Amino acid sequence: MSAGRSGEGRSVAPGRQKVRKGGNRTPSSRAWLERQLNDPYVARAKKDGYRSRAAYKLIELDDRHKLIRNGARIVDLGAAPGGWSQVAAERVGRSSGRGRVVAIDLLPMDALAGVDTAELDFMSEEAPARLVEMLGGEADLVMSDMAANATGHRKTDHLKIMGLAEAAAEFARLVLAPGGGFVAKVLQGGTEGTLLADLKRDFAVVRHVKPAASRSDSAELYVLATGFRGRQEPDEAQA
Repeated sequence: MSAGRSGEGRSVAPGRQKVRKGGNRTPSSRAWLERQLNDPYVARAKKDGYRSRAAYKLIELDDRHKLIRNGARIVDLGAAPGGWSQVAAERVGRSSGRGRVVAIDLLPMDALAGVDTAELDFMSEEAPARLVEMLGGEADLVMSDMAANATGHRKTDHLKIMGLAEAAAEFARLVLAPGGGFVAKVLQGGTEGTLLADLKRDFAVVRHVKPAASRSDSAELYVLATGFRGRQEPDEAQA
């Protein structure tokens, strides 16, 4: 939204927009809109044709850590509105018929070229089997940008998002090919260390990363695991 539309914003400094008080907006909604108006990644996404600013998080992660190879099979969990799926489809070569990208979200997502989508709750019983069917084979990368609705209670929100990340990691172990990778959103708060320790048993390299496109005032981090060692039989895991 530009500053001139419907009188929603006005310039208060070069390059800075402020949303006027009034109407039905709460202070928090005004703060969110003001942040969107002044976010360079939001403007860049519009210019570059990406559906969300989150696209630049994945671009940075892939540029630095080489997560996506041409022809790869990728699962995108919590995909809407589709920024990560767009980047993945570009980088696996979907425009040339290479690779595969499957994406699900609780929310509806407009069709996206080169991406197979489903409106589905990842935490439902049928979701893993449906994703495996859509994928048609092993995955090279499982991505999760899932986030539960915020309650405003820091500890509760942390535990909810960690639960999603742990479920995504468990799914990754089921579908990844040896050498595959996993990336998921987490929040700083203590228990993310437990997830890292768990992943280190199954992946060669595990780290926390914070892309530049993640807002500096956010507790958001991403856990990145590469070099999947392959699924272990129960007796191997206990050895």
